[in-house]
Amino acid sequence: MTAPRYAIYFAPPSEDPLWSFGSRVLGYDAETGEDTGLLCPPGFTSDVWRERTFEPRRYGFHATLKAPFHLRDDTSEDELVHAMCDFANQGEAFSIAGLRVSAIGSFVALIPSDADGALEDLAASAVTFFDRFRAPLAEADLARRLASPLTDRQRTYLKRWGYPYVMEYFRFHMTLSGALPPDEGTRAREGLQFMYTEATADSALRVGCISIFKQARRDGRFKILARASLRHAHNPEALP
Repeated sequence: MTAPRYAIYFAPPSEDPLWSFGSRVLGYDAETGEDTGLLCPPGFTSDVWRERTFEPRRYGFHATLKAPFHLRDDTSEDELVHAMCDFANQGEAFSIAGLRVSAIGSFVALIPSDADGALEDLAASAVTFFDRFRAPLAEADLARRLASPLTDRQRTYLKRWGYPYVMEYFRFHMTLSGALPPDEGTRAREGLQFMYTEATADSALRVGCISIFKQARRDGRFKILARASLRHAHNPEALP
């Protein structure tokens, strides 16, 4: 498909130190759609780290709530934005204790320091609420996903929701790198943990808004299309 893709993500507000940290680690600010100065962990050159972050740079700094999808033919971008505002008005902002840098397979990401059901509930609600906007997976995308080692339940979720890692398989994470060679993983994780603590004072994570990210072309980068604040957050209006 050549049509745009959309995703429902959590992304910190642009004034949050966490947003600056994550965007600079990836070298791309999805709010402005511009490259940033690259924040490299110790032991990595700029050229090497730019290569290691190539894939996540395409998506911008975020945590997935509903994975990228094409719009159904009978829906529109404006309707999706309005629906996001409705969804946000039904939920409440909350905070979690904090994040830590962890290895997830061959890449590193920020994950919650402690399990938190509110994150899982928010993601599950987003998966179901926004599914009426999702076009069925293209055959090539479905085949690519089915080629991965999935459980029977994950295959069912893939066909039902367009993504296998939902509901009980959801794991909140904010990706900081692409796949790393085995000898680089520990160095990246430890360096990024130190940098994260320095940048954010290891403060609690405020989940006060959700965003729609848009990818105009399949080979392009995602950019924030709109944000909406959850109830009791600082600014209750969606921002274009």
